[in-house]
Amino acid sequence: MTKALLALLLCSFLCPPLALSQKRTRPRQEGVLLENLTWIEAEKILTSETVVVIPLGAAAKEHGPHLKLKNDWLMAEYLKDRVLRSSAVVVVPTINYSFYPAFVEYPGSTTLQLETARNMVVDLCRSLARYGPRRFYVLNTGISTMRALRAAADLLGPDGILLRFTDLRVVDPVAKAISKEEGGTHADEIETSMMLYMAPKSVDMRKAVKDYHGNAPGGLTRKPGGSGVYSPTGIWGDPTLATREKGRRVTEALITEILKEIEDLRQTPVSTSTVR
Repeated sequence: MTKALLALLLCSFLCPPLALSQKRTRPRQEGVLLENLTWIEAEKILTSETVVVIPLGAAAKEHGPHLKLKNDWLMAEYLKDRVLRSSAVVVVPTINYSFYPAFVEYPGSTTLQLETARNMVVDLCRSLARYGPRRFYVLNTGISTMRALRAAADLLGPDGILLRFTDLRVVDPVAKAISKEEGGTHADEIETSMMLYMAPKSVDMRKAVKDYHGNAPGGLTRKPGGSGVYSPTGIWGDPTLATREKGRRVTEALITEILKEIEDLRQTPVSTSTVR
């Protein structure tokens, strides 16, 4: 047997275990979907050190003629999947209704009362906190929803429960650097770009139109001269300028911030107050 053949045989035996041992030294952090567990399995992972992630995205809220009513839900599901791949968290089923009063003139759009949206999150967190977790992070995909989430955090604080949530405006510097539209923030250039990156099949760019008539107090209105921001299409901005590359840049910046906020929450001390 030649020395070359002997070396090849030895490598075939030694190299695979070496590769496996290298993989074991760098374990991937991955999250868990609560819905896929039994209660016995859930009991083992719902500890005082667990960070629970709550995706929140409307499944019935208008986004113009080119995006689906479930647009925010699709966004929440995408962000959920990315977080699951990168962070050791427990993710609960997505909340698909909340406080969206600005869109009720457009058929199919739904909203909860502010107190109802707040209490839904409070009750969910208190229910799970009984098993151990005291840190909760909402993957928030709305703006008006933050009113309900702030109120929920205020109610949960005295119980020793920490609630944090995504503020989409955290990526404003990135969005402003690449945006070309005159104005607007709904179903617009940036949001449509993000959906072209996250869920391109949900976007119909043939139906995208510019619809921007300035700003005014209140929600969107289909009525000319009505109270609020006039928008016959439900768009506020110019989605015709959207591109997948713009969406990639904003989305990746958002995910970076979300993962950082989750890890900051993980390191934040909590009190030992009794959960009501």
